Formats: sequence, structure tokens, C-alpha cells
Amino acid sequence: MTDRRTALKWTASLVAAGLLPMTPLHAQDVLKVGFVYVGPVGEAGWTFAHDLGRRALEAAFPGKVTTTFIESVAEGADAERVIRSLAQDGHRVIFTTSFGYMDSTLKVARQFPKVVFQHATGYKTAANAGTYDVRTYEGAYLAGVVAGKMSKSGKLGVVGSHPIPEVIRNINAYTLGARSVNPQATTRVVWVNSWFDPGKERQAALTLLAQGADVLMQNTDSPAVLQAAQEKGAYAFGWDSDMSAYGPKAQLAASEIDWSVWYKKVVGEVLAGNFEPRQQVWYGLKEGAIDLKRLGAMLPADVAPLVETRRQGILDGSRPIFAGPLRNQAGKEVVAAGQAMSDADKLAMNYYVEGVEGSVPGGK
Repeated sequence: MTDRRTALKWTASLVAAGLLPMTPLHAQDVLKVGFVYVGPVGEAGWTFAHDLGRRALEAAFPGKVTTTFIESVAEGADAERVIRSLAQDGHRVIFTTSFGYMDSTLKVARQFPKVVFQHATGYKTAANAGTYDVRTYEGAYLAGVVAGKMSKSGKLGVVGSHPIPEVIRNINAYTLGARSVNPQATTRVVWVNSWFDPGKERQAALTLLAQGADVLMQNTDSPAVLQAAQEKGAYAFGWDSDMSAYGPKAQLAASEIDWSVWYKKVVGEVLAGNFEPRQQVWYGLKEGAIDLKRLGAMLPADVAPLVETRRQGILDGSRPIFAGPLRNQAGKEVVAAGQAMSDADKLAMNYYVEGVEGSVPGGK
């Protein structure tokens, strides 16, 4: 992260180099903004949440912004082609919305220094390319609190996409939330190595349910996990968006992302001519970018007040999620008593905490 003084100096240098506009767009100009999606927009999940943010962006700046989105873009060479095409077509701001677009985004950014690039969930940056993310682990923790209250077996399950820190944080936070109300709760993970594959997601969910899990969470994009839970009389959560239409009897709540918070900020600054390059941005409950919403009618009366108490504890810092004493799966202390984990350590997380069964592929 950069402080305001550094950001202003950086902005001035980019303006001087001709990489950023010194003045707002002319009144008659319309800013073209591009979005690259890893899955289909659909009606639920990660890409759907990004598209809700895109629509909110257009609504916030009527007549001033026009957007383009390309969906189901594979990570790799195809992504580079699509990103470059958007830049060549005059899009002055481009949001690339999946971790696997990181290197492609940077490569194209170097070729188009006057375009503002924003990459979701990555960690590599350039002068005109920053990263942005949402603290999804905060929603996962609150979901874990609900899961811990609702599980009869104490066995929870997670359908994981890729074993990267972003996903591992969510699994750990979910487990910590559950164990905060049921210290004996455990979590099993089945990895599908894909962000969007309804067939694999469904099979992973059925495997976890067959192993005794009765409340599932996912870090994948389709509602297949929720659908499987409903078929088997179990519970699950909407992930990234409300998924209740696919499993109204199964959805306990939904961890919902509001990407529009960041999209409107970036585009508003570009329109005003005062965009400040930021290398890394990580928004959460505090900024209104994530929250656990739509608590189900099946929840006992004491659950909603408990969730609100935990939410306030995160917001005011009195109850940080990754707080000591915290041990990893092997029993090694990773956060000392009275301390809270730094963002740098969260971003590098490659181990399970106590209560998660199995091992992280390629991790510790």
C-alpha cells in the first residue's frame, strides 16, 4: 500500500510522462471501461457479482461511462489476447477479474501505458496496473459462525477451487468461525482445481456429504454445491452472491461481494482527472465490499444477534479473525496470544489452521 504523499508524487510523475490525464474528460467524451470475466455471467457467483458491480458503475455515471464485458475467458494466452483487444479498442480502464489473469494483465499494461489496468486478487503491479481484492475471509468467518451453530455432526465441508492463499484464508476463517461456537468442529476440503465447473463442484459436494459433513461452504462459482446440499437435506451458503433461488431450503446465508464500491471509486477519479495509482487495495466489511446477508428463516433466534456481534468485533478491531493464540494444523503457533496477524502474513497463508483435516496441496 502507498500513503497519500507517495500516491500524489506517483500521480504527478505519471501525468508528467503523459501516462495519465491532467484534466477531466471533455463533457462530450464517454469513458470506455472493459471487464474480463473468467466464467459466464449467469445468475450467481463470482462473475455474476462482478457484473452486478459493472451494472452499478454504469448506473452511477449515466451518459459518462460505457462498459464492455467479455465472459468465459480462459486464463493464459487467451486472456492476453482479450485484454489487448480491449485496450486497442479504446478502453481507458480495464478490470481483469481473476487471479490467473495476472501475468497477462501486466504484459498488456506495459504495452499500453496510458490505460489504467486493475487486476483482481493478484499481487504483481506496474505503474499503470494495480491490484484490488475483497476480504472474503471476513464473510467466510461469519458463515463459519452460522455453520458452527447449525451443524449437528460438527463436520463441515468446503469445496475448494485452487489451493492459493486467497482460498486457504477462506477455509481457515470458516473453520475458526465455526470453532468459536463449537470448539470440536472440523472441516474437510475437496479441491476441484477450477473456478467454475458445476459437474466437479457437485461431485465434490456429494463426496463431503457422504463423509458426514452437514454444512458446506465453497470457493467456487456455480450454485452446484448449494443444489447438492438441498438434495441431500443439508445446508450450505451462497458464495459471492445470493444463491437462494437454487436451494432455498439449504441456504443458511450468503457471503456477498459488492465490487461496485471499488469500480465506482476508480472510474469516478479517472473521470475527474484525479485518479491516484494504488498498488494494492484490499476492501472488506469496513468499506461495504463484503458481508454475510440474507440469513435464512431456518436459523434459531440467537444466530442473527451473534453474527452481528461478531461483525462489530471485526469492524472495531476487538475481535480480529486471525488472532492469537493461533496454531496451524501441526500445532505450531503462528500468532502469539494478544497479537493479530498482519495483512502480509494473511496474503502469504499456505497452511491450514487447527480443525481443518487433510493437507494443503503443495503447502504446509
